[in-house]
Amino acid sequence: MQTTKEYAQLLDSQDPLASFRQEFYIQPGVVYMDGNSLGLLSKRAEQALLDMLESWKQLGIDGWLDGKHPWFYVSEQIGALLAPLAGAAPEEVIAAGSTTVNLHQLAATFYEPQETRTKILASSLDFPTDIYALQSQLRLKGYNPDEHLLLIESRDGRTIWEEDIIAAMNEEVALAILPCILYRSGQVLDMQRLTAAAHERGILIGFDACHSIGAIPHRFSEWGTDFAFWCNYKYINGGPGSTAGLYVNRRHFGRLPGLTGWFGSDKEKQFNMEHTFSKAEGAGAYQLGTPHILSSAPLLGSLELFREAGMDRVRQKSLLLTSYMLQLIRSELHSYGFTVGTPEEEERRGGHVALEHPEAARICKALKQAGVVPDYRAPDIIRLAPAALYTSFADVWAAVAALKEIMEKKQYEAFPNERNVVA
Repeated sequence: MQTTKEYAQLLDSQDPLASFRQEFYIQPGVVYMDGNSLGLLSKRAEQALLDMLESWKQLGIDGWLDGKHPWFYVSEQIGALLAPLAGAAPEEVIAAGSTTVNLHQLAATFYEPQETRTKILASSLDFPTDIYALQSQLRLKGYNPDEHLLLIESRDGRTIWEEDIIAAMNEEVALAILPCILYRSGQVLDMQRLTAAAHERGILIGFDACHSIGAIPHRFSEWGTDFAFWCNYKYINGGPGSTAGLYVNRRHFGRLPGLTGWFGSDKEKQFNMEHTFSKAEGAGAYQLGTPHILSSAPLLGSLELFREAGMDRVRQKSLLLTSYMLQLIRSELHSYGFTVGTPEEEERRGGHVALEHPEAARICKALKQAGVVPDYRAPDIIRLAPAALYTSFADVWAAVAALKEIMEKKQYEAFPNERNVVA
């Protein structure tokens, strides 16, 4: 493999998705590698938000039913745009809430302890909010989380083995909730295999798709997955605090959501103001309060880009970018004490590369000073996410070149080895 900048530029010239980079606001002199925490603003997302503000300005309350995107139906409209990325039918997906709110909603719905089946199965490497929510749901049902939240331990501190998860799916487990991609290492779990194994054992299963939606294709409906939830501000580029998403398999449409609110109503009856809840037929029933219109609006524009690019092509480029990054790391950084924490196999690798180093916090600060925006995760992980829609191969080359210079000249020593308040 060639390690020159010119080779990176050659790869860019052959990239069928290269034109999408022009859709985003990329600051001069900045290499952005933090799209797995917050994606960049696109011009179309900006315009969609401006359009929504114009509706408010011109129409006032009539914006609920009039204008370019009537607010009363916008959550379902965005759900239909998200559905292909989830591998689901439009009525199985809704834009609503936040990751944590949606997890509470789904756990309240699908966690039904009975007799010996009282435990929830999760992973010791889950994002903390998932664990907090599950602990809360167990306490609400009168169970001690220390005894009834079963956490699968990692064998290496980076990854979770599917065999270990399946081995723990016993007659005491009522519900399994696992990440599609582990947020630290970027490992992709075999969702199809885990769904099949759970169902064979009478266990309902859902997935946290926060680090996978917009990074890898999903086929939740085909796999028979019971439910999923995710944020839309990472690879989907919906903006900070963007309205989240959830999926519910159609075979569960007859269930009453565990938490009910007026926007989960059948829209034809919502304004009857009756005290009897008439739920919407599909995933829309899992909405709670009035949708956050201005936090939803950018998704209308950002999801247009995914529709045009195609999720399969996005995944193909993502794998090329991370493969190229891994090759450069092996070639250029092998003598500086870095360990790659991300699985090498393509089918097990998500959208980012995790580099481990004892000086990770200060290295991240040095990278920022050099114009490269990384992500830090305690205690020793540098996450680099080359988002396919706006990251070039030249960006990947520049990020690794900056890392090499920082290590060669020990520029990281100018910074304390501690994280900022927001890592």
